[in-house]
Amino acid sequence: MRSTRRSLAARLTAAGAGLVLMLTATACSAGDDDTDAATVEVFTWWAEGGEKAGLDALVSRFTADCPGQQFTDGVVAGGAGINAKQVLTARLAQGDPPDTFQVHAGAELTDYIDAGQVQDLTAEYDAWGLRQALPEGLVDDLTVNGKIYSVPANVHRANVVWINPQVLSNAGIHTTPKTITALLRDMEKLRKSGIESPLALGRDWTQLMLLEAVLISKLGAERFSGLFTGETSWSSSAVSAGIRDFGKLMSYSNADRDAMDWPDAERLLIDGKAGYQLMGDWEAADLEAKGFKAYDWFTFPGNGEVFQWLADSFVLAGGAPNPEGTKCWLKTVASAEGQGAFNAAKGSVPARTDAATPAGTVFSSYQQSAMEDWKTATPVPSCAHGSACSQAWQNAVNSALSAYSTSQQSTTTQPSTASPQSITALHKALIAAANQFIKQEQE
Repeated sequence: MRSTRRSLAARLTAAGAGLVLMLTATACSAGDDDTDAATVEVFTWWAEGGEKAGLDALVSRFTADCPGQQFTDGVVAGGAGINAKQVLTARLAQGDPPDTFQVHAGAELTDYIDAGQVQDLTAEYDAWGLRQALPEGLVDDLTVNGKIYSVPANVHRANVVWINPQVLSNAGIHTTPKTITALLRDMEKLRKSGIESPLALGRDWTQLMLLEAVLISKLGAERFSGLFTGETSWSSSAVSAGIRDFGKLMSYSNADRDAMDWPDAERLLIDGKAGYQLMGDWEAADLEAKGFKAYDWFTFPGNGEVFQWLADSFVLAGGAPNPEGTKCWLKTVASAEGQGAFNAAKGSVPARTDAATPAGTVFSSYQQSAMEDWKTATPVPSCAHGSACSQAWQNAVNSALSAYSTSQQSTTTQPSTASPQSITALHKALIAAANQFIKQEQE
């Protein structure tokens, strides 16, 4: 799901480019053949599994809530959203927008807003009572220069550690670590028990997730969020200490991490070759789907009552062919009933704190726990998933993390020997990226 979080340019081969062109042509020709003004084209990458089931549930609600409007599926499958984003970029450039498209809520919308490719939905938020239904912190994070441009269909939690309880038990670990120091101590126990890579980890963006969790512990919710607004300095001693702890945690991870996406790293957890994996809560549904039900989870040590969020959301596209029908779709997405139906099927958590549970639906034990946390925890955004920083800023951070990870692969796996020079280089790169992109956003 999250493999959209890496540089597209580095991954777009000639074959991939051909696919994008083919899909673009298909999408455009489909639009040319459609003369029904009452259709609403909903552009997503939700083509299978729980994502498709969630979309189907929303469509069912839309059909009931919006008589006279017809859903048109603009899905572009493959690449976990990479293909879809390429096709969408081409269509927007050609002046052929869908009525609405899926995007991660927050700062990732910046480029679309600056290009005038999405419309202001502030009035709809007020009319639909969304300011009261969504946590205040989430509404603040969705607001850009006083305006709101997207409607979240759900929230996912990023700062969750998934565990293989049997692996931990075999090493004599029976309690949940409350601090990073305790977590490091438990990882050392695992290594001494024969688990070479206690922490299952993947490439760039998954490493950024780990760094963000560490920084939340070091800074707290308010100061962590301030890293992306300029209110908190990346040069601070707390950030420096966090980067050092991040380096120690990395030293307990698998050496082939840069060649892995998150499901590959997850396999280490399932197969008993790792005890821990920090990953978003889509992992719960994936573990269940793969038949591994003997898992458990906890919030990253030191994060306390902080809920690091990311959200799939929908926008009203600039130049949408059917704006009124699209607003009805967005109202369905925003509704308590729509969010209940969607998230029950998808495995995520409603963004609304008052979402209705569909009759006969049972949310998983993880979902129930996360829904309660969402009502009371302090929400903070995630750069790794586009809610805290722009795509360009995210790419710069991922490049810095990849360079650091590569530099550590040739060194010993013991945390005490982590290179101070590489830690310093990583810190300088993070400071440089923040200075560059905060300045751009303030101009």
